[in-house]
Amino acid sequence: MKSLVLAEKPSVAKEIARVLGCTNRNKSYIEGPQYVVTWALGHLVTLAEPEEYDVKYRTWNLEDLPLLPTKMNLKVMKETSHQFKAVAQLCKRQDIGELIIATDAGREGELVARWIMELVHWRKPFKRLWISSQTDKAIKDGFQSLKPGKAYDHLYASAVCRAEADWLIGLNVTRALTVKYNAQLAAGRVQTPTLGALMEREKEIAQFQSQPYWTIAADMGAFQAIWREQDGHDGRLWNREAAEAVIGRLNGKTAKVDKLRTTEKQEPHPEAYDLTELQRDANKRLGFSAKQTSNVLQKLYEQHKLVTYPRTDSRHLSSDMVPTLKGRIESIAVGPYAPIARKLLRGQLNVTKRIVDDSKVSDHHAIIPTEQFVNLSALSSDERRLYDLIVKRFIALFYPPYRYEETSVTLVAGSDKLYAKGKVQKDLGWKEVYGADVRLSDEDEEEGGSSGADRQPEQLLPSLALGAQLPIKQSRLKELRTMPPARYTEASLLSKMEKHGLGTPATRADIIEKLLSTDTIERSQNRIIPTGKGKQLFELVVEELRSPELTAQWERELERIAQGKGDPSTFMAGIREQAGKWVSEVKRETKEYKPHNLTHSRCPECGKNLMEVKGKRGKSLVCPDRECGYRRSAEPPLTNKRCPQCHKKMEIHDGKAGKYFQCRPCNVIEMVGDKQGGRVNKHQQKKMIAQYSDNVSLSNSLADALKAALSEKDKQ
Repeated sequence: MKSLVLAEKPSVAKEIARVLGCTNRNKSYIEGPQYVVTWALGHLVTLAEPEEYDVKYRTWNLEDLPLLPTKMNLKVMKETSHQFKAVAQLCKRQDIGELIIATDAGREGELVARWIMELVHWRKPFKRLWISSQTDKAIKDGFQSLKPGKAYDHLYASAVCRAEADWLIGLNVTRALTVKYNAQLAAGRVQTPTLGALMEREKEIAQFQSQPYWTIAADMGAFQAIWREQDGHDGRLWNREAAEAVIGRLNGKTAKVDKLRTTEKQEPHPEAYDLTELQRDANKRLGFSAKQTSNVLQKLYEQHKLVTYPRTDSRHLSSDMVPTLKGRIESIAVGPYAPIARKLLRGQLNVTKRIVDDSKVSDHHAIIPTEQFVNLSALSSDERRLYDLIVKRFIALFYPPYRYEETSVTLVAGSDKLYAKGKVQKDLGWKEVYGADVRLSDEDEEEGGSSGADRQPEQLLPSLALGAQLPIKQSRLKELRTMPPARYTEASLLSKMEKHGLGTPATRADIIEKLLSTDTIERSQNRIIPTGKGKQLFELVVEELRSPELTAQWERELERIAQGKGDPSTFMAGIREQAGKWVSEVKRETKEYKPHNLTHSRCPECGKNLMEVKGKRGKSLVCPDRECGYRRSAEPPLTNKRCPQCHKKMEIHDGKAGKYFQCRPCNVIEMVGDKQGGRVNKHQQKKMIAQYSDNVSLSNSLADALKAALSEKDKQ
């Protein structure tokens, strides 16, 4: 009898088949003497749509809500149904004795496989391949120690609860808001509290009143000191007269060294990356969005096999990995990493509780390099930069702490006190790995609008003695203003979501992208802000869904279900009750929704003012009435023709001399290659649009208005 191996993607299936010695390739599976390897294409099965319960739900009506099926049905996804049929056929084969689930080793991967098993009515034994990297060795070892499939039943139950809860809350609240206000308004269990965090910050900024303050610095010749009223004071003065009085007292005076203290301090290495920390760091250092980090990381894991499982929430390693650590360092000791890695290979690795801690590892350990040999030239620029972060963080784990001596001095000049601090580096430790780029901190610098008034300049202090008299060469007054809290970057928003238990490491990037794609939030430079639509949506959504408390409570309960401690049926009963309650609240609401992006252009179908909407292909003008559904491009359509300078998509225009491509930022213009002196015949035009466009109709408002008028005339 053969074993059927179900992978999540064709690329992973191909690698598993190669390792297992399967060589007989078919369209939807690869067969060998002992194994038949097949694949899903992500999800092949999903939850049924409302209209599949009752055809009346095809039309969105407020009176039909809430929609709360007693049993949630599954359906095969139409676009990948061919692969589902192929998997179902393989499951029916008489020579298949067992199934090995080889989908991603996580909650979502479990759901992909189990839903397929449910629809094919799998009744034979099944096992689970649970591995943290895609190297040949990891796959072989994983097949040597397959786990019983039943051991992951609780994880599956938790995944089902999450999917059903998102369907019930998201679908009901979104339909209720959309129908009530006749606008495309989407709400969800995690996305709405995330919008809430952004709105809270906007409120803090709006209410903030900036105030002036003054600080005083004294030039002591060999070093700088700052004035403070007393120990623990931040050095800010809120009154100009008081500040000028201090300057008057200090100028030309001598200060006595009153206190002198030198302490040795050390800074331990930062912990290994989990997904959220890596997304934060890549956003701060490389400017990557959370989604971009996830995508690049997936390639490093799946295609290049250079890093371990990406969707982890642990920042530690498990004790069974200790024997593999030296091998991993040997593999990465290439190119720029050779000098810093070889230092570690000469001696014994210092493995501490800060690196290895079984109690802090659940399903997967932290993201670290694999034992796979590295060919840096095979990586794209983005892959190379992200891999660099992971490798350096891994090497830094085994370096000693950064050690320095800190000297603090208190000077007294009459009734005034001056303070100075100096640093002397003793041992670079782990900072040696990063060279000059050592701006590393797990803290979030984005959270507040701190003034930095009490921050002292890093400097080297000369040797000083208690009681020594030092002349104050000059004292300087500096006027500053208090700053409002900073708007969130993607890095600080991820920190906020993590702190409040919104989503999981695997879902946070998608939540942010969903809010961006529905025009609820937008990126402004590297900050994230709510749009006019987002601000109104937040006001219209029920109070409870806005705050993170309830969502965080649900996340904790889902985690308990995954561990076998929670009850899925009780959890789902609570979700159903909540969905019903929130729909009732939306029905009772009396507020109004006014589209924030209305233009002066009118809809040729119904006469209403059109809304300007940003999409993947540029801006579109859309009728605010959902019943009407009219839409057209607001700017020249983008084509697949790339600008020779910046490589971005070019617009297509119709000029006097014929059609031409234009890149506005670079002001590059190229005529469309034709052989009839700028005139393009219909055949060429059709061919050109097929070649260069994303199937966007080349239309303008006048053409649309004429078309509408003609069709109206025909009707009459």
